Order: sequence, then structure tokens, then C-alpha cells
Amino acid sequence: MAPIKLFGISGSLRKGSHNSLLLAEAARLFGEAEYTEADVNLPLYNGDDEEAHGVPAAVDALARQIADADAVIISTPEYNSGPSGVLKNALDWISRSQVKPWGGKPVAIMSAAAGRSGGERSQRMLRSFMVPFRTRILQGPEIHVAASYEQFDANGHLTGEIYIKELTELMEGLRAEIAR
Repeated sequence: MAPIKLFGISGSLRKGSHNSLLLAEAARLFGEAEYTEADVNLPLYNGDDEEAHGVPAAVDALARQIADADAVIISTPEYNSGPSGVLKNALDWISRSQVKPWGGKPVAIMSAAAGRSGGERSQRMLRSFMVPFRTRILQGPEIHVAASYEQFDANGHLTGEIYIKELTELMEGLRAEIAR
């Protein structure tokens, strides 16, 4: 049997991003799987550019990676009460690709943010962004890593027991959703 393909999308481009660390922890806690993280450093979506030049090859490659994955995990920071522009831009571009990768795809959403809500508002908005794609988003447990700058050790592992417990439960749920 082929290994499960798990694909991660971080809403942050920052080196050492807590959302990228959270994705790596999710993949680790998921267990045996082939894990790849997306490159979402894409040009800003512009319909005139799309009309003149078509969908960028990087966008089509990203859409194919999503299509080829058994499941997707997305981690979003919270900027001004919502997901990052980087993540929204990637979703907008993916919607323009001829590859339609999302239909029925199991997806787990999480967030890490400096604030005390841990990105709760950004997750709520991200869920609404995903509705048109008709994914199978897991409903919980919700992972909102608050004060994220204090929640990872020097090796990039989560330190809070409640976060580890809930992220493990979410990954077990994702594994069950894949098997469904």
C-alpha cells in the first residue's frame, strides 16, 4: 500500500513561521505519511495578468500537489482579524487553475498567532473561504495556538500538553477521514 500523502499549506512566508512549525508538528503527530509543504510565494492575483499570460505554472503545480494529496492541512496566522493575504491569494489563484483539486478533499485547519485568541477569527474566515471548494473540513477539535511565540521549543515542537493532545486528536480524525 502506498504511503498517505499529506500536504501542508502555511499562510505565512516568514522564515521560522509558527504556522509552518505547527504544520510540521501536525505532520509529525499524524504519523507515517509522505509530507510536503506548499510554496505559496505567488504573484498577486490580477485578472488582467491572467488574461494576458494565463495561470502561472507555479499555481498549476500547487493545484496538482493538492489534487495528488490524500489530505491537506492548512495553518493560518491572524492578521487584522483574518487570514493572511498570502493564503487568500493562493486560494484565489488555485480557483483559477484548470486543475480543480479540492472537491471532497479531507482538510484540517489550524492556526498559530501571537494574540490570545490564537487565530480563532482567521480560522472562522478561512472556513468560509473554503466553502466554494466543497472540501471535507474537519470540524474539530479546533487548534488555536495562542501566544505562539511561547509554544514551541528549540526543536520546533509544541510544548503545551493541551495543544499536543488536541492536535493529535485532529490528526487522528484526519486519518479516519482519509480512510472513509
